This record gives sequence, C-alpha cells and structure tokens, in this order.
Amino acid sequence: MPTLTRRRALTAAAALTAAAAAHTGTAAAAPAGHRHHGSPEPFDEVYKGRRIQGRPASGGGHHHGTGYAVLVDGVELHVMQNADGSWISIVSHYAPVPTPHAAARAAVEELQGAALLPFPAN
Repeated sequence: MPTLTRRRALTAAAALTAAAAAHTGTAAAAPAGHRHHGSPEPFDEVYKGRRIQGRPASGGGHHHGTGYAVLVDGVELHVMQNADGSWISIVSHYAPVPTPHAAARAAVEELQGAALLPFPAN
C-alpha cells in the first residue's frame, strides 16, 4: 500500500475539488452591487504569487449552500461555512478561519507552490 504523502493528499484534494466543480458547474459571479445580507465581501488579490478571488456565487452555490465561490489561479477551491460561522476549505479542512478570504490564503500556504488542478471528467 502506498504511503500517504503531502503530494498525494494535495492531488486528492484537487481531484475532489474538481469533482465538486464538475458536479455543480462553474459558479458565476453575482451581478454587480448584488450581495446577500451577511455574505462575505468579495476579494481579488495576488497572495504569495497566486491569484485568489472570492465572490458570491449565483444560483445558491453547491449542496452545502454557502453561495460563495473561491478561486486559486482560476481553479475553484471548495469552501464551506461551519455552523459557528468559521470557514474551511478542502485543502485546509482541519484549520477553520474567519472568512473565505482567509481560507484562500491558508490554502495557498498549504499548497506550498503546488497547483490546485481540476480533476478531468470522464
């Protein structure tokens, strides 16, 4: 049985992210000026050489219902809001942070330069 390495874990995380994106479709940005009450602020920045973006998603988001899309270098990063209001991502699942912006930054740090790749659909 192969040993679980960081590279294998990141590859699996990327595959799960891509599978979720393929299942739900690509989230589009909400019209300008249209924010749901209490939803996180949109962001778009370069952090440690990676472009991270976050914005409310149209159509209510995926099955977890966050309605918020986060991208790392144009690839969707699966994020989820916990019951206590904290956020986690598929890359940093066990390290809750206060916002999706912080989740994107934590994912970039955890990836350590590795690409967040979409999983090819059948």
